[in-house]
Amino acid sequence: MDVSPELTDQLLRHISSSLYRPSKPKNIAKALKLDSDGYRELRRVVKQLVLEGRVVYGSNHLVIPAGAFEGGSDYVRGTFRRAMGGGFGFVRPGEHDDESEIAEHIFVPPGSTHGALEGDMVEVKLQPSRKGGQEGVVVKVLERARRQFTGTFRMINGHPAVFLDGTPYDQPVSIGDVRGLPLSDDDKVFVEMVEYPDDDGHGGEAVLLERLGSSSNPAIDTLTIMRQYALPDAFPERVLEEARAQADAFNDEEVPENRKDLTKLLTITIDPFDARDFDDAISLQREEGRWRLWVHIADVSSFIPAGSALDEEARNRATSVYLPDRVVPMIPEIISNHLASLQPDRIRLVKTVEIEILDDLTVTHSEVHNAAILSDKRLNYEQVDKFLANPDSHREPWGDAVCDLLSQMHTLAMKMRKARFKGGSLSMDMPDVKLNFDRSGKVRGAYLVENTESHQIIEEFMLAGNQAVATWLDDLELNFLHRIHEPPQRRKLRDLLAFVRDIGLNIDSLESRFEIQRVLDLVAGTPLEQAVNFSVLKSMNKAVYGPQREGHYALDMEHYCHFTSPIRRYPDLSVHRLIEKLLEGKKTPDESFSELLRLGHHCSDMERNAQQAERDLIELKLLHFLKKKVGEKLEAVVSRVFPDGIHARCIKLPVDGFLPVTSLPRDRYRFERQGQQLVGFREGHRFRLGDLLTVQIAKIDLQERQLFVDLVKNHSSEHTPVVSTRGKSDKIRAGTKRKNQARENKKRRKR
Repeated sequence: MDVSPELTDQLLRHISSSLYRPSKPKNIAKALKLDSDGYRELRRVVKQLVLEGRVVYGSNHLVIPAGAFEGGSDYVRGTFRRAMGGGFGFVRPGEHDDESEIAEHIFVPPGSTHGALEGDMVEVKLQPSRKGGQEGVVVKVLERARRQFTGTFRMINGHPAVFLDGTPYDQPVSIGDVRGLPLSDDDKVFVEMVEYPDDDGHGGEAVLLERLGSSSNPAIDTLTIMRQYALPDAFPERVLEEARAQADAFNDEEVPENRKDLTKLLTITIDPFDARDFDDAISLQREEGRWRLWVHIADVSSFIPAGSALDEEARNRATSVYLPDRVVPMIPEIISNHLASLQPDRIRLVKTVEIEILDDLTVTHSEVHNAAILSDKRLNYEQVDKFLANPDSHREPWGDAVCDLLSQMHTLAMKMRKARFKGGSLSMDMPDVKLNFDRSGKVRGAYLVENTESHQIIEEFMLAGNQAVATWLDDLELNFLHRIHEPPQRRKLRDLLAFVRDIGLNIDSLESRFEIQRVLDLVAGTPLEQAVNFSVLKSMNKAVYGPQREGHYALDMEHYCHFTSPIRRYPDLSVHRLIEKLLEGKKTPDESFSELLRLGHHCSDMERNAQQAERDLIELKLLHFLKKKVGEKLEAVVSRVFPDGIHARCIKLPVDGFLPVTSLPRDRYRFERQGQQLVGFREGHRFRLGDLLTVQIAKIDLQERQLFVDLVKNHSSEHTPVVSTRGKSDKIRAGTKRKNQARENKKRRKR
């Protein structure tokens, strides 16, 4: 069906807006100011998009973006979450990427899950519950979240079988043909499901894809996660051939004629000591009443022609993945670690944003250049922090010029940072975690990475570069991928407000960023800091990529995109390509809104996949580490609350421990959606999102990849006491008894 691409873009832009509410085509036509012919064409566009699965019809023919399903009254579609043990689960209506999205959970009792697994899209039939209210029966698994799994191989009664990782199945699934592979018991393998087990875990069948290796090999964890999240191994040979050709053609001894020569400009790089790519550098000069800042970014687009095999592979990968013990790069290392790496004393091609800033931080001019630089010095964050603590001690080894540059960078960056927060930007930094490995690759410890002033210097300058580029492109009214962070939903803010009031903070409203930042400042350095920071973070929407000009809420920036990391992010590379067209005076690519919308969805999905893989591998390696520490106590923050129990995120180690409701202090608990909490109505116990706990390691289940913990103490309950109904009635009875006793004594005295 041939439909108007212009109207398709117009419709997708309209329904992608955060202000859009499901509407009939007739109402959409009115909103788009279409005439009768336009309305007829709109109906054809909607039908085509429904066929493509990009929009769906809800009840009464409401047009809804794919994923925001509204079903009938008896049948609901949603995402399934299997409870830890017990054979039951819950369905959250609609499709939600954010676990903090509060929607009514539909309880699915044991025997009614239809074999659904975590994350599966299912259809449930609602029916009356024996305890009152409604529950659901899964009638169909619409879409499997995963088809490929890793697992542990075993021969059982002479038949090959696999215990799947990360699933609740106690029973293994069968595999018919081991393809002559030399398999031994407890080897890790990679399989694809042919038939999923039923509710009892029986009947599953899989096809063996690969033997990963021995479970005793520490490196097997990484390979296991890579297979689970479909992370690629080596680059295809044709991609490597193109990368080698780029390396052969590159001359790093002279500045190309079409480039602005910035090689005489004092330039430095600051990165982590273990950085694996170097794609940004800084120059700064102090002038009368103003600053001139240059943000140099590796010009990766010069080495990856649009439409090439290199480009196709980079687009598919969309992001580099930084695992604890290896990198899965977006582009081959011959480019990322050589041609585009801003190494000292070598001419390198860059896209440079030159920004002129007055002393009051007003940006008076910004311009983007095709340039070439020669980095004078490579520094890491630790070195810069030591310099800031004692500048004079570094003047002899580094020289006055580099030391003066660092001092000026620090002065300007801290001024920018202070103004940014004063203007309404939020500070919600959750520290990264680094693992320490021994020579054999086993984890021997972990530590939190502090966001020190050296990190903040680079952060401020990268933000300035991103904002300057986005402002320029928006002023030209061009389509490109923005970095979008929508404001939190008011319902979430109301829940957050109730939470912070419950812990004793005197806050009237959280409708503005200033009030949210005030909350963060009030708890900074207190025992409640982790709990509140986590709760604020969970109340926020996730940042995504898309062509919509909706700004960045947390940064308080109307114009924002990602431009500063094209080595590891495809959206940055796409922005570089658009800039190249503009600088060369060529016609800008006519990328439609719908094409960029699809690319934004893909890049956002791949980013989430990479982040989840990184988190899961860190957790898996930490579970191996913690297996030797059963019985030790840890501090943790309640990160998620479900009817069947609590997930508590350990503070020093980024791993979630599960606290089943059956192991909580004896009480009659009820899950309350409002406030995300489990409340006991006999003894008055309460556990909610953000509570600070002390827990004890009880069990490590490597097959389910789960840490089980026991409760030692709920520290937050001291701040948020619950009035127990039972306690209240006891007090009433005691008071009545005392009054009766007093009356009886009075009568005796009279007698």
